[in-house]
Amino acid sequence: MQPLIDNARTFGQRPEEFAGLAKGQSPEVLFITCADSRVVPALITGARPGQLFELCTAGNIVPPYAAEHPTSEAATIEYAVEVLGCRDIVVCGHSHCGAVGAMVRGDDLDAVPAVRDWLAHAADEPKCSDPTDPTVAEAVQNHVLTQLLRLRSYPCIEKRLQADQLRLHGWYYEVHTGAVREYRAETETFEAL
Repeated sequence: MQPLIDNARTFGQRPEEFAGLAKGQSPEVLFITCADSRVVPALITGARPGQLFELCTAGNIVPPYAAEHPTSEAATIEYAVEVLGCRDIVVCGHSHCGAVGAMVRGDDLDAVPAVRDWLAHAADEPKCSDPTDPTVAEAVQNHVLTQLLRLRSYPCIEKRLQADQLRLHGWYYEVHTGAVREYRAETETFEAL
């Protein structure tokens, strides 16, 4: 913790670098990813403050849209597209994902009921031909595609897609190499950016 505190103490000693941020934000991208500490959107993309609107959830899960039961995730997604005008949404899964691995392996999560119940929002169990693969690459990639489909059920997303004002992107990040792959619909594969 101490190195983090030390950096926080010196971080605010460069106010000229941040003064413009007080005027507001206008990110072009909503970046939905896992809360895993190894996945740092600004590090992966090189984004500066104000360039990404981030939504981090366990397993980069986009919960089902339910107007009668709003969630923090739904509010973040709606705010990003309706208020901030984000024109792109990236759903980024990652290798060695504990959430996706637990779903694929059918882990007993009774000791962590909130986690168990949250993972139930993932829709179907991600398809995986080798559940013993520690990277769970195939499952994570399938999971990303499922979350992209889930996004399309949000009225604000569907409206923007119909008006050609929004693009959806599926990414897969390898924590062990730093490589990023994007889903290409024309080949139905994740390929290097």
